Amino acid sequence: MSMPSQMQAIVYGGPGVKSLETVPTPKILHPTDAIVKIVKTTICGTDLHILKGDVPAVTQGRILGHEGVGIVEEVGSAVTRFKKGDRVLISCVSACGKCDYCKKQMYSHCEDGGWILGHLIDGTQAEYVRTPHADNSLYHVPEGADEEALVMLSDILPTGFEIGVLYGSVQPGDTVAIIGAGPIGMAALLTAQFFSPARLIMVDVDDSRLAMAKTFGATDVINSATSDAVAELMAMTKDGVDVVIEAVGIAATFDICQSVVRPGGHIANVGVHGTSVDLQLQDLWIKNITLTTGLVNTNTTDMLMKNVQSGKLKPAELITHRFAFAEFMRAYEVFANASKEKALKVIIDNS
Repeated sequence: MSMPSQMQAIVYGGPGVKSLETVPTPKILHPTDAIVKIVKTTICGTDLHILKGDVPAVTQGRILGHEGVGIVEEVGSAVTRFKKGDRVLISCVSACGKCDYCKKQMYSHCEDGGWILGHLIDGTQAEYVRTPHADNSLYHVPEGADEEALVMLSDILPTGFEIGVLYGSVQPGDTVAIIGAGPIGMAALLTAQFFSPARLIMVDVDDSRLAMAKTFGATDVINSATSDAVAELMAMTKDGVDVVIEAVGIAATFDICQSVVRPGGHIANVGVHGTSVDLQLQDLWIKNITLTTGLVNTNTTDMLMKNVQSGKLKPAELITHRFAFAEFMRAYEVFANASKEKALKVIIDNS
C-alpha cells in the first residue's frame, strides 16, 4: 500500500500555539533519507521550551517532535542499512557520519544534521517523518523489544546519561545531586547507577515525582518548595556534593547547583535555558570545579539499548500515560500539567 498524500501532525504556530493539522506527507529529498511511519512517539520537555518561545530557531509551521519508533516506508538510493518494513528507533540527532564533528562523535554538531528534527526540519509528532542520514540516524529495533521503552532511547536516556552522568564524571562513591525530577532528571538517576555512586539525592518541587525517584534508586529526596535545598544538601554532606546535575533549565535551579558543588566537583548542566543565569564566578573561581553544558550526541544509544534488552535498564518505568494519535492535543495538556496529572513520560500510539 502506498503512502497517503496527506497526514496528521502537530504543527507549531508560534509561541504558545500548536495544533493537530492535516499536512502533506513527507517525500524523499536526498538519497540518504528515509521515510518512517511513526508507530510510537512522545513529547519532550524541549517541546514545551519551544512552545514557551525559548528556541527561536523553530519557525511557524514546523512539525514538532524528535523521538519515536516506527517502520521504514521508503529509503533513498544511498541508504544501505535499512529497507522498507524495518522497525527502527529514530534518534533525536541526525548524523552524516563524515564531517569533522561526526568524526569526533559530536553528532549534535554535525555540519549537515545535529538536532534538526522538530527544530529546523519537520519532526516525529506526525504519522510519517523524513529522517535525514538514515544509515547513521536510525537503529534497528531488536526482535521482541518493548517499543515503548525504546522511545526513551531517542532522547531522554542518552541525554541524561551523556550530558548529566558522563559529563558530570560520576565516580563510584560519589555523592550526586540531581536538580529536577522530570524525565531527564529521572534518566540521569537511572543511568548514574552504572557507576555506583554512594548517594543519589533528587531535588524537586513535586512530592509524587520525588516518591517515584525513590523507587528508581534515589537514596535521598528534597522538596525545594517546602525546604531550603541548599541548606539541606550542605547539611547532608561534608562540604557539598561531588556532582550536581541541572535538569530543569531555569536560573533558580542553576543557582542551587553553583551553591552546593564542592571543591573539585562537577556541575553538569543538562537543562534547556531560554534566559541568562547569573554565574557566581567570584565564589567559584577558587573551587577548582568543572562546569559542562551539552546537547546529546547519541553516541551511547547502542550501549543503552543493550542494557535495556538485558533488563538492567528499565526506561518503560518512566511512562505514566498513553494516548491514541487522535488524542495528541490531550497528551500535550497532560504533559504540560505534569504535576497535577502526575505525568512523567507520555506515549502516543499510532500503530
